[in-house]
Amino acid sequence: MEFYSRTGAAVCYLDDGEHIYLWDGRPAGYIAEGKVWAFSGRLLGWFEDGWLYDRKNKPALFSESAAGGPIKPVRKVKPVKGVKRVKPVKGVRQVAHVRPVRSLTWSPVADANYFAQ
Repeated sequence: MEFYSRTGAAVCYLDDGEHIYLWDGRPAGYIAEGKVWAFSGRLLGWFEDGWLYDRKNKPALFSESAAGGPIKPVRKVKPVKGVKRVKPVKGVRQVAHVRPVRSLTWSPVADANYFAQ
């Protein structure tokens, strides 16, 4: 499953149903229990209906099958996948805060910066 930004640029992909990689092969995070986590254990947001939502529950990245959310742009051509790098050890997960009400407004981190929030 590939994820795209609000401009339609390919940002990352879900490799095995759990681990997320950037196109250059860097591991960016993982999905567990409907939440998106950084390898450090920091909560990045939520995964639902083909969308990656940020920490404020704003839509940040979308997949081809994403349902709902804001109007999706035309998807651009995907780059060639880089060689996958070794995944870091997963840190202890922080306690997840209460999920805010979902927004239909694009997140300010609707690109690779999603993984740096």
